[in-house]
Amino acid sequence: MPAKYLTNLDKIPNLTEGEKETLKHVTEKYVFRVNDYYLSLIDWSDPDDPLRRLVIPDSSELLEYGRWDASDEDTNYVVKGCQHKYKTTALLIVSEVCGAYCRFCFRKRLFRSDVKEAMSDVREGLDYIERTPEINNVLLTGGDPLALATNKLRMIIERLRSIEHVKIIRIGSKMLVFNPMRIYEDQELLDLIRQNSTEEKRIYIMAHVNHPREITKEARKCFKALHDAGAIVVNQTPVLKGINDDPAVLGELLDQLSWAGVTPYYFFVNRPVAGNSGFVLTLEEVYRIVEQAKSRTSGLGKRVKLCMSHTSGKIEILAVDNGKAYLKYHQSRNEEYGEFLILDCPKGATWFDDLPGNEQYWTKPVKKAEDVISVNKMPDIPQKNNRLG
Repeated sequence: MPAKYLTNLDKIPNLTEGEKETLKHVTEKYVFRVNDYYLSLIDWSDPDDPLRRLVIPDSSELLEYGRWDASDEDTNYVVKGCQHKYKTTALLIVSEVCGAYCRFCFRKRLFRSDVKEAMSDVREGLDYIERTPEINNVLLTGGDPLALATNKLRMIIERLRSIEHVKIIRIGSKMLVFNPMRIYEDQELLDLIRQNSTEEKRIYIMAHVNHPREITKEARKCFKALHDAGAIVVNQTPVLKGINDDPAVLGELLDQLSWAGVTPYYFFVNRPVAGNSGFVLTLEEVYRIVEQAKSRTSGLGKRVKLCMSHTSGKIEILAVDNGKAYLKYHQSRNEEYGEFLILDCPKGATWFDDLPGNEQYWTKPVKKAEDVISVNKMPDIPQKNNRLG
């Protein structure tokens, strides 16, 4: 049975009238959307329930913190709706709608009605990919691509499959655990994946599973349906305060993913995004939690990499020890792949820019009006809490 979506806090009986009134101020700034399936997973007797924190607005979202575009994605656009930051990878922002508006989303700017970053017509991006032969993999992202109608996905996927140099299609989605029925009950979608995920050119589903309680029997049924259709499913999640910042919880997530045949792919440091102060951990805390979680799982779970998706690239955190951060460029805007960095790591550091001397390793991208398609019209919120004094 399809999940029923709610966009009005008044329709959630588990919230008190006082909570609804307080949280309406948050929903006036950031869109709220949830469904009855995911609401049924929440333990409403626990005000700090992690699944509640994932999807129910919180007054901390109104605190001044961070930037709308913490990784300067607006400098990566080559045409409307298409980013090309790393040589072999392109991103198509195909949907501004999410199945779940996760409260920690790094593209929280898309939660606003005055931002139109995703394109309903992605032909310009597809044309760019076709004439750029170094691009061999394309990530469909948003929003959530699986919130789109299947016929719209078919147009995009079949066009990509007609481009010989595109070997991998990736789809980033929360739907596998937020509304798994949308996937396993849609035979047309599964057939689309089956027809276009071949032995030589796979479709990868980049799942967003943040907590082991999201892996229900319905979610496992969804994983199986995707596997049977020929897709490869991997997982990525930020490490978030109050959600999965317990080594036992994170270790259980690694176990359950591995048991279900879903590869743990990335753990991310939460980006300093506007409205996200309630989810922030220090780099030292994140590293310790991840290492303790990995100690609880097999080598299959230990494949996961801990990274920061920074303006300059994906920076892998190899260790934080005795006041030092040991880092490596896993991906690089300037193709400095594998560059090894040792920087002082103050106790309160939560992001690469908080590490003294970080500037010597990267140059901030220049934002020129004639070169950049501006997708962030809103001014940055004044920085608080995410910079060291």
